[in-house]
Amino acid sequence: MHNLETLCNGATDVAILAAEMIKNSFNNSHEIVHKGTVDLVTEVDIASEHLIKRELQQRFPEIRFHGEEDGGDDWRKGEVWVVDPLDGTTNFASRLPHFAVSIALCNNGEPVAGVVMNPMNKEIYRTWKGGGAFLNNQPIRTGSQAQMNDALAVTGFPYNRRENIDIIIERLKIMLMHVQCVRRLGSAALDLCHIASGVFAVYWETNLKPWDVAAGTLLVSEAGGRITRFDGSPMLLDSLELLATNAILHEEAIRLLTPTLSR
Repeated sequence: MHNLETLCNGATDVAILAAEMIKNSFNNSHEIVHKGTVDLVTEVDIASEHLIKRELQQRFPEIRFHGEEDGGDDWRKGEVWVVDPLDGTTNFASRLPHFAVSIALCNNGEPVAGVVMNPMNKEIYRTWKGGGAFLNNQPIRTGSQAQMNDALAVTGFPYNRRENIDIIIERLKIMLMHVQCVRRLGSAALDLCHIASGVFAVYWETNLKPWDVAAGTLLVSEAGGRITRFDGSPMLLDSLELLATNAILHEEAIRLLTPTLSR
């Protein structure tokens, strides 16, 4: 394996190229296709993935690839890039400037390096296992909030929300009763970045995919946060359930969410 910092730097260079292409396309009319009832893909998602795959393979030809749009190699086995070429497509398609490129390197299903970049404000979050977490080359740490009442929380509404609306609303109600407030911004990758940088203290969501969270979960861990399932058990990239916090509030968040698991 290459040095993880070297791999992270290479992925960052590729993310910058993809982000530039996405930003230049922001105000264009887009070809929107529905992958599901409310799940969108645009021609820019596909172009971004093709660009990222090509550039990564030129730099690291021995490392395999798995992307959201075209799939690819099994991300659970060996070294594989796991890529979301445009996380927050609904925002992008509606010209809401909050979305990201996410590139992670996984080794046997575990993220070991990653980068998340917001094309519209040029924020670049970088991390590698054991190396810390950075925003535009400055080290970042999770927040120090010690009381739920002081915690700004974030969540997302999954694509299968219409079939699961009652439990989604129940969890939202519980959190709204205990935290400072709750935000819903539309990019899981950036939500995790904002946990890592201390903006949010609690993040919960269901039905996320490996490419949504691979880079972001490593950022949170390297920034001092904690990632589990809602009941505190280990979260794998295909667990479809994620609780991320500043670590200080994690046990309290588990206590609040656990009663909803039997419903």
